Amino acid sequence: MMLITNQPQTSTLELKPAVNQAFNDFQRLPVDDQLGLLWGMYQNLGCSLAPTPVGAARLFLTQGLLHRIKQMPAAEQLTAMQDLLKRTDTPTSHQYGLFTLKTKLAFWTQLFDWMSTGEVSPVVIASPLSSSATTLLRAIALLDLNEQIALFNEIIDQMGVAALAA
Repeated sequence: MMLITNQPQTSTLELKPAVNQAFNDFQRLPVDDQLGLLWGMYQNLGCSLAPTPVGAARLFLTQGLLHRIKQMPAAEQLTAMQDLLKRTDTPTSHQYGLFTLKTKLAFWTQLFDWMSTGEVSPVVIASPLSSSATTLLRAIALLDLNEQIALFNEIIDQMGVAALAA
């Protein structure tokens, strides 16, 4: 029997108080600010997110979902990303929820790379961040590199709809 839930997953990682606070502040932002903030974090962290090359197996696992998003009109691409953040019960969110953290990182790295080149609509780039999101991005920049990476990983790991074995 399979139990599907859209409730936040519990983290297996013990986060430092500053990272926990930033994560909680992130969760309180509107979804478009969350996307913009993720983009800002990705831009700031760059190659620090994936110090080792992403394995072919991880890329293979993400390709179907990535290409499905890539083929969508821009508005649907935005909706798919919003649904991941909101943990909306969709096929995209379910597939993403099955990924491991490293596979989720490969997914977002490729998606952001495509946004940079225009292959996927850079929807998160076009909207300016709210003052709350800008303030949070500045606070995140003050965290050390490992804390920033831990926060980014926690955010992307909590997205999607997890299928839990009952």
